[in-house]
Formats: sequence, C-alpha cells, structure tokens
Amino acid sequence: MVARQVFYEGRVQGVGFRYSVKSITTGYDVVGSVKNLIDGRVELEIQGEETEVGEFLEAILDSHLRRHIHRFVVHEVPVKSGIKGFEIRH
Repeated sequence: MVARQVFYEGRVQGVGFRYSVKSITTGYDVVGSVKNLIDGRVELEIQGEETEVGEFLEAILDSHLRRHIHRFVVHEVPVKSGIKGFEIRH
C-alpha cells in the first residue's frame, strides 16, 4: 500500500477537473480525495497498491485533463488508515 499527494497547477479550476478525476477512479482500486486550493492548484490525495496508484496517475495525464495541467508535483506521504472510497472535498 502506498499513498501520494499530488499538486496540479495550470487551468485546473473551473474546468470540471475534480469531477473528471473522480470519474477516472472508477477504473482503479484506489481511495482518497481531490480538492481545489485557494492558490488555484488542485490537491489530490490517493492511496492503494503501488501499481494501481501509478496507473491511476498515468490515466489522469492520458485523459483530456492533460491540456489543463501545466505542472504537477508528486509527494510520497504516509498511508492513512480508515479511508474508504473517493470524495471531492470542498
């Protein structure tokens, strides 16, 4: 089990980014959340088996969202227990 925190920069707010990310999760065995930040970035917290997390993050970059992403930074973070499902946070 691994956990990643990803910050996406670019035109990532106001374009349905969070809802598209949630939609992509349906093909992967991952849990976590996505939220808009005050500074205009989007923060994704995701965890699951390493292969699933890696493929999920690649799927985001392979999707229509890629044109909105100018930069992204991935951090390895500790796995949190008790997280179920995937949610859009506000």
